[in-house]
Amino acid sequence: MNVFLTSATGYIGGAVAEALQAAGHQVIGLARSDESQAKLEAKGMRAHRGSITDPNSFMQVASEADAIIHTASTNGPDTPQSDRMTVEAVLAAFAGTNKTFIYTSGTWIYGNTGDAIATEASPLAPTPIVAFRPAIEQHILAAAQQGIRTIILRNALVYGRGGGVVSSFVKSAKEKGGVQFIGTGENRWQMVNVNDLADLYVLALEKAPAGTVLNAASGEAVKVRDAAAAAMRGAGVAGEPQSWPLEAARQVMGPLADALVLDQQISGARAKELLGWNPQLPSVLEDLERGSYV
Repeated sequence: MNVFLTSATGYIGGAVAEALQAAGHQVIGLARSDESQAKLEAKGMRAHRGSITDPNSFMQVASEADAIIHTASTNGPDTPQSDRMTVEAVLAAFAGTNKTFIYTSGTWIYGNTGDAIATEASPLAPTPIVAFRPAIEQHILAAAQQGIRTIILRNALVYGRGGGVVSSFVKSAKEKGGVQFIGTGENRWQMVNVNDLADLYVLALEKAPAGTVLNAASGEAVKVRDAAAAAMRGAGVAGEPQSWPLEAARQVMGPLADALVLDQQISGARAKELLGWNPQLPSVLEDLERGSYV
């Protein structure tokens, strides 16, 4: 297929672009800079200059593709508006075409799960930073009745390739000689390796029925304290990670702090059963101590 991919040089999007290409699909990547354009073209992919904040800058080209995969986020206060604009533009362009639109959501939409293991059927209780997502998801799923093959991936926290949220632990260990986690550190993060995740995007593109929602999560959830300690060991730093009180973290990080103290366990079983997804890469603790972060 010809696939238009937003954030094609980003952390998740870059891995997805490579997986799509390896599976024989043609990638048209959204590039907002000369540097991004050069990276895509060096890998034999087509680049289209535009910005996620302005769907008019790319929708004409995107609408000509067989599928659109949206992995981009501005990661700022304008994320909800930008996301809505992109989704509205895609759904309008694809209505009645039976083309594929894969939207990237996340497991923060479930809020705290505690000892329960959330599935795609679990109730939603989004933490404030992603409070906009349920309405967007509903709109996308409704479009499956309007001749669009819509698919939603709810990604767990992503690690691997030396990136993702845990990379901040590694950076702190190396630069400051220690790591702080927010709160008690007893809360759990559900994780997924970025390369396993990229494989799931390809499987969803090739096999998922219209209106499908899938949790992209693998392995057992890990305690944040354990991830921080593993980052210190991998960096060769002695000692124990330290707690950063939530109220103090909120003053610096805003609502992101509340997301990072969520206690979550998420099941990725449906993706395995429906699509044959088979995540096999080492756990985040192994990767922090002996893998891509070292």
